[in-house]
Formats: sequence, C-alpha cells, structure tokens
Amino acid sequence: MTELFVTTGNGVAHLSQRDGEWAVRLSMPNGQAQCLALDPQSRRTLYVGTAGHGLWKSEDGGQHWQDLNLPQRDVFSVAVSEADGSVYAGSEPSMLFRSDDGGQHWRELDALRRIPSATTWTFPPRPWTSHVRWIAPNPHGADVLIVGIELGGLMYSADGGATWLDHRPGAQRDVHALAWHPTVNGRGYEAGGGGAAWSRDGGMTWQPADSGLDRRYTWAVAVDPDDAEQWFISASTGPMQAHRDLHAQARIYRWRDGAWQKTMYGLVDPLDSMPYALTIVGRTLYAGLRDGRIYASDDAGDHWRQVTLRGASLESITAMVGL
Repeated sequence: MTELFVTTGNGVAHLSQRDGEWAVRLSMPNGQAQCLALDPQSRRTLYVGTAGHGLWKSEDGGQHWQDLNLPQRDVFSVAVSEADGSVYAGSEPSMLFRSDDGGQHWRELDALRRIPSATTWTFPPRPWTSHVRWIAPNPHGADVLIVGIELGGLMYSADGGATWLDHRPGAQRDVHALAWHPTVNGRGYEAGGGGAAWSRDGGMTWQPADSGLDRRYTWAVAVDPDDAEQWFISASTGPMQAHRDLHAQARIYRWRDGAWQKTMYGLVDPLDSMPYALTIVGRTLYAGLRDGRIYASDDAGDHWRQVTLRGASLESITAMVGL
C-alpha cells in the first residue's frame, strides 16, 4: 500500500492507495499546517509545523497529535536526521531549534543568527523579517547540516549546527527547497527564487543548474533515488504568478543529460496552479499542486495522470511526503 501525507494549509491529510483507489483522511483540522517530516526510523511518526500554532507530533500516522511546545509558534520547516534521529525545526523570525529526544526538549542553535549576513536577511512580503525555509540534515553524516533562509542564503554546518559557514558560493540566496541524494554521498540539490543549483562536494560549493530552463522561479525539488544525475523541479515565471490562483504559468522539469527538460505530457502546459510539492515513492513521482490536485508519473515524468481521491477534498497542498 502506498501512503502520502500532505499539509493542506488548514490541516494534515493521510492518503492511502489500495487496489488503485486513493482514500483521504483529514486530521489536525484548522491547524494552519505548512510543513512536515516523517521519522525515517519510525514511519508512523510525523512532525508538522504550523503558522501560529507551533510544532506538532503524531506517533500513529496522524490520528492523534501532541503539541511539542516549540519556543516559536510560526514554524516554516522541519526535518528529521536519517543519520542520528535528531529533529530540527525552523521558524519565522529566522531561528533554528534542535531536539535529541523526539521533540520533548529543544535548544536553539543560535549561532545561525550570528552569521555575518544575518542582518541583511529579509522576506519581501514581510521585509522586516525572514524565516528558515528549509532544513536538510545530511543522511550520510550526522554532523553536516544545510539550511536555507528565505531570503538570505544557503548556510552550512559541519558540527550539527554549533557553528556555521555563511552563504555557500554558487547557491541561490532565495532558498525554497533543499535535498540530498539518499545513496550518493556529497550530492546536494537546491530550488530557489532565481533558478536551481547543485553540489558535488557535500554542500560546500554549488553550481548553477539552469541549462534548458525557460522560467527561473523554482520551488519544489525531488531526487531520483537510483540516479544522482536525474532530479526534478517545479518552476514558474515569477513569484506573483506562482502564488496566484489560475495564473501560475508553471511547469515540471527533469534534469537529464546536463539540461532541464519539460515533463508535461498529460498535464496542461503551462499549469495554472503551482506544484508546491514533489516527492518520489517507489518508482512513482508525485506532484502536489497549490489547488489540491495531485498528479503521478511512473516513468520519470514522461507521462502524467491525475490521482482520483475518494473522501475528504483537499483545498490545497503545501508539502508532501510518502512511504
């Protein structure tokens, strides 16, 4: 059975597929959920960050929830380290927290706020602040951690967040999503507000990945677990289009043979709703759209089909993970 967990803006949805049918169960109603992470060691344990309501945890696949009492209530990012199980949460204003006991106790990794560039971080819709948009613990080593600030840059730590290197050369400063390859050590991937980038040296330096891309406002990223040279992004012509209903001007792209390729067969080109989430489960690539639609591809984006959902409707999708 394939399962997806998605944040819908006002809660969390569990989607389960059996015999070709997808059933939807909503939980955490009115939670203003906006980011989520699965514990890789306990796949029924889920962490969800919310706007204004803090960070929550479920140990039974989303049926029951516990408020983890994170010191900050506006949570924009959450991650669980595959290497040692540490839980990380990022907030607005830009603060990063770590827990080594499943979220029962937290400490701020306050060295992040002492990075020299921190005084320049800003978020255009709310220029007086910024937030930790993405957290990516390296699955191959517990001490390596990269963090994206919207808008400020891509920061690197080699000691679990105790100290930091400022924005990494070649990376996008407007970070939207980060990923590591699960089996090829050193490969990192970024989607940002001015294009995409990737790293071959464990996140220390980055190279632009823009060949073939006809729109540079990139948002979501997914990585082929079997091929470190193949990855996927969603992109729009700009932020005003990406985050507006019916005007996203969006596409999904596949990096192959040194360039981006459109992967739109079976989709309206361009999409009128932004793919806010991309994830790969097994050999299937899923795209979750801002308006609640989900599309799936079984052939690395060559062909797409819309997923038919039974039960509760999804008003939107802001993040998605699967198992």
